[in-house]
Amino acid sequence: MAYTTEYKTPKSMLNKGTGFLSGYTHSLNPYTGCSFGCSYCYVRQMPVSTFRGKPWGTWVDIKQGAADVFRKELRRAKSKGPVTIFMSSSTDPYQPEEAKTCVTRSLLEVMTEDPPDFLLVQTRSPLLKRDIDLLLRLGNRVRVSMTVETDLEEIRRHFTPGTPPIEARLRTLKLLKEAGVPTQATIAPVLPSSGEFPARLRPLVDRICIDDYFMGDGSGGKRTRSLGIERLYQDLGMEEWYSREAYQKVYERFVQIFPENNVFVSQKGFEP
Repeated sequence: MAYTTEYKTPKSMLNKGTGFLSGYTHSLNPYTGCSFGCSYCYVRQMPVSTFRGKPWGTWVDIKQGAADVFRKELRRAKSKGPVTIFMSSSTDPYQPEEAKTCVTRSLLEVMTEDPPDFLLVQTRSPLLKRDIDLLLRLGNRVRVSMTVETDLEEIRRHFTPGTPPIEARLRTLKLLKEAGVPTQATIAPVLPSSGEFPARLRPLVDRICIDDYFMGDGSGGKRTRSLGIERLYQDLGMEEWYSREAYQKVYERFVQIFPENNVFVSQKGFEP
């Protein structure tokens, strides 16, 4: 998907963790907007998107000078108590623009110098492998959460054609495991998948998080419903996958392959 960029100078970088992210003291977004443009992204219904006047996925704001602002805020936050950070809540920190601008890498560099108590990096991008060196320096203070909503490439193309292929994400998980970076695979939202999905992930990760629209979009599924996502399931004749019960089918498949205490559901799987 084609997108335009603008450079913006942020006044702040850290946002208070609230709602779904109340387990964190802060969230951190290197960009505003996201060129992956996922069809089901709940941010489409948030003010940052609706007030923009451009379709979600067609614009990205690059936060110039983000590291300097963040360094000061992090120091101040740590002086008040433990700091746990979710990166990112309303953008992908490793969307394509990151390959050129390195905003996310600059933030990680700050954190290797002055580590928070915990950092979760949420992405669906293989570009993350570029920063394995910095992630290793954070040791057990970091967890990578790699989104793999399905193991079926045709489903990925139907719902999120602007995102990296499934195989590229699986290869990245393999690299992260070999390097020793704490990592989980995040099936969020649950999309139609095959019965072989758990077996494909078992050699790559020890921890799984499963989430869906109804638990994870911050509105009980209302935001997602207003996007017309159900129609995408109808186009495939897979309406049964768009329900509050669909995640249970996936959960049951995974606990047959993974230890049950390593398979988390919704909010618990994202918490520090």
